[in-house]
Amino acid sequence: MNRHRVDSLGPDDEVMPYSDDETDDELEASSEEEPEVMPGVPKLYLILFSVSEMAWKVKANDRPYHQLPEFQKKVFLCIKKSRYSGNDIKTYKYNVLTFLPLNLYEQFKRVANLYFLALLILQIIPDISTLPWYTTLIPLVVVLGVTGIKDLVDDLARHRMDKEINNRKCDVLLDGGFQDLKWRDIQVGDVVRLKKNDFIPADILLLSSSNPNSLTYVETAELDGRSCVLFVSPEALIECEEPNNRLDKFVGTMLWEGERYPLSLDNMLLRGCKIRNTEACHGLVIFAGGDTKIMRNGGKTRFKRTKIDELMNYMVYTIFVLLILVAAGLAIGHTFWYEEIGADAWYLFDNKNQGASYRGFLSFWGYIIVLNTMVPISLYVSVEVIRLGQSKFINWDLQMYYPDNDTPAKARTTTLNEQLGQIEYIFSDKTGTLTQNIMEFKKCTIAGRSYVNLETLKTRPVDWSWNRQADRKFTFMDHSLVARIRSGKDKDANEFFKLLSLCHTVMVDIFPSGELVYQAASPDEGALVTAARNFGYVFLSRTQDTITIKEMEEEEKTYEMLALLDFNSDRKRMSIILKFPDGRIRLYCKGADTVIYERLSPNTRHKETTQTDLDVFANATLRTLCLCYKDITPAEFEAWSRAHKEAQVAMFDRDGALDRVYEQIESNLMLIGASAIEDKLQDGVPETIATLAKADIKIWVLTGDKKETAENIGYSCSLLTDDMQIHYGEDINRQAHRRHGPQTSRQGKKKPTEPFFPAPGKNALIITGGWLVSIDFVDMACECEAVICCRVTPKQKGNVVSLVKKYKKAVTLSIGDGANDVNMIKTADIGVGISGQEGMQAVMSSDYAFAQFRFLQRLLLVHGRWSYIRMCKFLRYFFFKNFAFTLVHFWYSFFNGFSAQVAYEDWFITLYNLAYSSLPVLLVGLLDQDVNDKLCLKFPKLYLPGQQGSLFNYKNFFISLFHGIFISLIIFFIPYGAFLQTMGQDGEAPSDYQSFAVVTASSLIFIVNLQISLDTSYWTFVNCFAVLGSIAIYFGIMFDIHSAGIHVIFPTPFTFTGAASNALRQPYLWLTIILTVGISLLPIICIQFLHKSIWPSVGDKVQQTYSPKRGREHLTELSGRWSRTVSRRSLRSNCFFFMLVCGVAA
Repeated sequence: MNRHRVDSLGPDDEVMPYSDDETDDELEASSEEEPEVMPGVPKLYLILFSVSEMAWKVKANDRPYHQLPEFQKKVFLCIKKSRYSGNDIKTYKYNVLTFLPLNLYEQFKRVANLYFLALLILQIIPDISTLPWYTTLIPLVVVLGVTGIKDLVDDLARHRMDKEINNRKCDVLLDGGFQDLKWRDIQVGDVVRLKKNDFIPADILLLSSSNPNSLTYVETAELDGRSCVLFVSPEALIECEEPNNRLDKFVGTMLWEGERYPLSLDNMLLRGCKIRNTEACHGLVIFAGGDTKIMRNGGKTRFKRTKIDELMNYMVYTIFVLLILVAAGLAIGHTFWYEEIGADAWYLFDNKNQGASYRGFLSFWGYIIVLNTMVPISLYVSVEVIRLGQSKFINWDLQMYYPDNDTPAKARTTTLNEQLGQIEYIFSDKTGTLTQNIMEFKKCTIAGRSYVNLETLKTRPVDWSWNRQADRKFTFMDHSLVARIRSGKDKDANEFFKLLSLCHTVMVDIFPSGELVYQAASPDEGALVTAARNFGYVFLSRTQDTITIKEMEEEEKTYEMLALLDFNSDRKRMSIILKFPDGRIRLYCKGADTVIYERLSPNTRHKETTQTDLDVFANATLRTLCLCYKDITPAEFEAWSRAHKEAQVAMFDRDGALDRVYEQIESNLMLIGASAIEDKLQDGVPETIATLAKADIKIWVLTGDKKETAENIGYSCSLLTDDMQIHYGEDINRQAHRRHGPQTSRQGKKKPTEPFFPAPGKNALIITGGWLVSIDFVDMACECEAVICCRVTPKQKGNVVSLVKKYKKAVTLSIGDGANDVNMIKTADIGVGISGQEGMQAVMSSDYAFAQFRFLQRLLLVHGRWSYIRMCKFLRYFFFKNFAFTLVHFWYSFFNGFSAQVAYEDWFITLYNLAYSSLPVLLVGLLDQDVNDKLCLKFPKLYLPGQQGSLFNYKNFFISLFHGIFISLIIFFIPYGAFLQTMGQDGEAPSDYQSFAVVTASSLIFIVNLQISLDTSYWTFVNCFAVLGSIAIYFGIMFDIHSAGIHVIFPTPFTFTGAASNALRQPYLWLTIILTVGISLLPIICIQFLHKSIWPSVGDKVQQTYSPKRGREHLTELSGRWSRTVSRRSLRSNCFFFMLVCGVAA
């Protein structure tokens, strides 16, 4: 292990960049240029303009007020409606009247569907088309119908959910009393009454609570919990910000009796929450329906597409260009043929006075129709079906189910599954993602003396029997700290835990048994308050103005709370100003060392020793907070309080005004000490990271922790190893200077190609947020096996992901569990949310969700790899079978005067992609696997082909094209040669067009179904049934539509009367079919054999090594389960068993 630092100018590693979480709206706005300020416009005017734009007025229990003309907005022309939304929500897309037109409109926005609609219109023109209209109409209707039914089912589910939510009941104050109304009838300004376990119907301002301590508890699956309280008169007028999607921010004021009172997010109860531990409360509706914050967050999402999607679209464009070129060439051929032969052949005269060029023009459009199957109409709907099935497999995977909190894996999208098999970079949060986010008080330093709580100490845990209120689950090993506190001689130690018991936002529940249960907004606060409780400073209760604690088993003491300076991601600290029972006023503050040390008084003691202890704690991967206090005189507080109230009611830049006021009081602090709490790693994290690293997936950890903490976490989770050369932010300048040295400058402005690390070996980079602006950061970081970015903000997390996507064109995945991870989750190609301790915002913004980080390796190495391989195999085969089918018409053109005649029967063309060749390839796309899940995890190198994109690219596309050309040649010319001057057993020549069409079609069906059999690696009963069933369906339908009975009923569309029975009773023609199939498949079998023998892939080697053993195990298991299944006579279980258990890799 080599670590080195180079002193150089650069960003301060210990400075936390000042930024805040950003919403989608802000991110979009930030990408645009800000408008320039017009010269001569006063700044005050701009401020007042911004305030007016933010104005949202709500009057309690006064519905007519909100219908005044000033609150109307223009909808269309002179039609106006209220700017205040109703409370009914509509997440569905369609209704009875709009479903058909709107769904068809959306489907025809796809170029492929629009293309086939244009072909259908062309087929109606008799002079152009040689194919009946139904050959295009039926496949198009089936594709549109399948997609439409899928959309309808999804939308009906949304209708049911909307109806259930809108019809919930709530008590609303109307006509002097509370009435039971449906949610949909609630309006802005209504006063509602909520009871325990009620869901909150809208974003409401809390007016009152039945709790003795005047607080209300909320629980939510979408938002982080918080406590809220406010007492107002129903006559008050609320002025606040416009509706937005900021879940962490609310700015407003209440105008009542000539006074303005500040409103913030702490006064709000948001829709989506649930009332807990509160019998009843009253609230005022501020935002309703679509204006609520949760509904605003459910809006616009960034559309993500896979690399295969983009490649597939380009290939469809390529096929379209080939189609035009081939049609143009054949049209030119028809022009020359008509001039040389057709015009002079009296028996071809059609009574049309059309020149050769005009006939060639019509032939071009005719061939566009005939060869239209080169552009596969059913490709996109087939891909959607496969992706839907793969998503269901992820949802049903019991090995990704976490029983502790009953959380299964969830694929929240169906469009990105194969992209999971191509990940190159993973960006991970630390707290709650790699760690459990369950905190435990481990160490502390008080007045320069360190106290530890390590299990390695050979002592018994502290006995808490002296403290009746202690949490018996809490353990601590250092008896000296308890002794100093109980003696009362160490004032600093007592002050330390008094601060922990007072400076927080924790809520408390007291059960009838007297047991205390703390409800904390963050696990850190819960751990610290619990520690203070065990050391004798027991937090008992709080109201809006007071906090009550019990000190060292003595009488209870109540402290008046004068002000609460709350914590946020920018301040990195929180403070509380209290008035002691004896009249003293003191500020308590706790926060990160980087912000606390800047605000310490010059007279404070133990700064150096505390800093040394903090470094030791950080090296032990502990989370640290510094604790300090400040005594304030009444006069000083009165002056500050006036400034604080002014800042609280500021409508413009309230946060900035509050920050400036907070800075005034949070200065000249006296240091008490520091706490250290442990956040343990989740189970399986080191093993998961090691396995993903073997798959050449680079993992970056993005965290707000200190550099030392992040580095040690990196070692503990195996992200960093002893054989890695560790580099820091300072090395970027040094390496860049070497890379951009004189030799490079003499080469001009060309970007240097020399690597940052020419020496062999593994490298890792540990960097702070300030270095992310470096131009060379991406190049250097991407050459490292591991990267840790510490002291980064949510915005910077997203920027790091964007940089790698932009400059490396790599497939990225972001994983996190909290609201501060939403930015990078949405920015990455794939976002994964962990349902942990920090709410559900990350899960709501993610593409995939599960409960533990260790499930990531199964998601990528098993489901991702299988999905990628299946999709690639499906697309390669799909293109091949369409080329083989369509290009027979091309060869036939040379024998029919390039007249756009078809080589097959019309109904065969119609049903080829729908019934004869669709099911086997769909099942391969759903079920195929070269190796089982255990081998996928055992050999991570199997993941490499997906990263390299080697299984589906333009090379594979042209291989499929030439394969199709070869098969079409065989299918056409072998039967053509066999039919030439041939006599059947009955003395009749079978060499008619209809018999030829039957033989070529039959040969094609055998070839494409046997070809997919050769490409199938994992055989199940369902695959066998699909292949044999497709062939059987072909012959069954063919004999039906060639029968005399159907021709009598429908003489026009069914013209091949008796063709199948006449042709297939000739042994000679069966020999022709067998010869055609054999010559077509024999080269493929030889090529596959040579490829696996001489140039085997990693998958081939693993398959050859483990398949025989695996097959024997499955056969043994099969015999035992078969007997039990037959004895139970359960056909359903038998089929399921064959499909999911008994498949054997080829």
